[in-house]
Amino acid sequence: MNRILIIQTAFLGDVILATPVVSELKRMYPSAEIDFLVKKGTESLLANNPKINAVYTFDKSKGKLKGIRSFIRQFRKNEYDLTINLHRFGSSGLIAGLSGAKIRFGFKKNPFSFLYTKKFDHKIGDGTHEVSRNLSLISEFGAVQILRPELFPSQEDFKRVESYQNHPYLCIAPASVWFTKQLPEEKWVELIDQNQELKIYALGGPGDSELIDRIVHKSKHTNIENLSGQLNLLQSAALMKKATRNYVNDSGPLHLASAMNATVTAYFCSTIPEFGFGPLSEDSTIKQVMDLNCRPCGLHGHKSCPQEHFKCGKEMVL
Repeated sequence: MNRILIIQTAFLGDVILATPVVSELKRMYPSAEIDFLVKKGTESLLANNPKINAVYTFDKSKGKLKGIRSFIRQFRKNEYDLTINLHRFGSSGLIAGLSGAKIRFGFKKNPFSFLYTKKFDHKIGDGTHEVSRNLSLISEFGAVQILRPELFPSQEDFKRVESYQNHPYLCIAPASVWFTKQLPEEKWVELIDQNQELKIYALGGPGDSELIDRIVHKSKHTNIENLSGQLNLLQSAALMKKATRNYVNDSGPLHLASAMNATVTAYFCSTIPEFGFGPLSEDSTIKQVMDLNCRPCGLHGHKSCPQEHFKCGKEMVL
């Protein structure tokens, strides 16, 4: 294998959980050039990765079909020996299938999987971790079954957060794209108030600031700082690495913690760890409300509780 393309154009966590495929391919084919196609907004996660040759960014806002055609032309010129598509939706399947690579692997669930030279099962709910599902695509080359994901914050990223690390601290990441994957505000307040002796940093994107401000306002804790929108993804990962503990939902920050092998407690509200997106840190704890017949209510969560009680969040024991 001289040239390899990996495609994962889904969310932040999906890109992070794809990095073990990079690691294993580089171990097995150390001289290979490995390129990676991601969705715009996730490319920074792959910065400084010494195992990746080039990162291509798919900006769907500039025209999806135009982008698909452009990448197909580019990738055909690159003459890949192997294309691996870890995404299960149409646009990525079309790009992978028409990439011109000699070998094209991906999951059967992709609507364009008929263009692959080999397609694989992607079963969710049997406890198999997403990392293992991804690595199954290259198992025939000798890949191991499970690896922790990898991120590579730069020296500048670590330096950026040094001033926050002069004392013991916790990190919390209260937000999620989906309401039912997000521990309720009152629970975050309860958690914060239980840790009065430690500095607390609240992490998130610019759009999470209002939520975090509400939580801080309701709390009795006097030493909590809202850092939403102030740190980029790799800087957030660098800060999480040395935290006494990180508290997260079933969302992107959970996988940041895994990639840094940071201590973490993950709250699974409407979703379940058996879907395969649980923490991989050596020191990790999963919290969930058991024996609810309405749980899980979906793979990705909902904007509101379908049962209108949200017991999976409100009855969580911290």
